[in-house]
Formats: sequence, structure tokens, C-alpha cells
Amino acid sequence: MKFINFIFLFIPLIIFSQDERLINSIKNGESVYKDFCLRCHLPNGEGQIGIFPPLAKSDFLFKNMEESVKAIKFGGIDGEIIVNGVKYNSKMEKMGLYDDEIADVMNYILNSWGNKHDKIIEEAYVESLKK
Repeated sequence: MKFINFIFLFIPLIIFSQDERLINSIKNGESVYKDFCLRCHLPNGEGQIGIFPPLAKSDFLFKNMEESVKAIKFGGIDGEIIVNGVKYNSKMEKMGLYDDEIADVMNYILNSWGNKHDKIIEEAYVESLKK
């Protein structure tokens, strides 16, 4: 009986904690997006066709999550990519963001403009990525 009480008491706290951290990360990520990403990917995340890929409803973003995080961390993706059926071959500049800022902006992007991603991108994950 004590174990069941434990489950009903602490599991919601763990879930709430995850949700709360994601909400805070998204809020912080919005500020990062406005400061660093908005000028190319635009306020609505739609980018500019053929020049700057969309982040809103981006098939590439969700299929290539690690590569997308590395693009922010290390400065773009080398070579051509196809996003939602459109070719892109421009390299994003390195923003000089800290790992926590990269995690936050990814969480914002992954949960904005019709995108939905329940799993939080953690700072430790970003830190672990190598070029």
C-alpha cells in the first residue's frame, strides 16, 4: 500500500517538474530566438523560401534533431538540405550561444508555430554533442 501511495504522490511531481522545466525553457528560448534567429527565420518561423529554411512545421528539423542542434552550436550545416521539399544551401552563421541557450531556443522552436515536441532538450545533451 505504501508503494502505491508513493507512486500517486511522486510520479505527478516528476511529470510536473518536467513540464515546468520545459515551459521555462520555452520562455527563455523565445528571447534567444528574437535576439538571434528572427532576422532570417522570421517571427513566424517560416524562413525565406530557397534562402533560409522554415522552422515552422519543418520535416527536416524533426527527422534530423541532432544535426539541427549541432547547426546552432557549431554554425550551420555544410551542403545542401531539403526542407519540406525545397532545397537550401546557405550556411547559418555561428551565433556564439551557450549550451543552455541552445537548449532553450531548440525547445522554443520545437514547440512553436504548430510544432510539438514533448521531450525537453537538455543543456547536458547539447554539451555532449561534438562537431
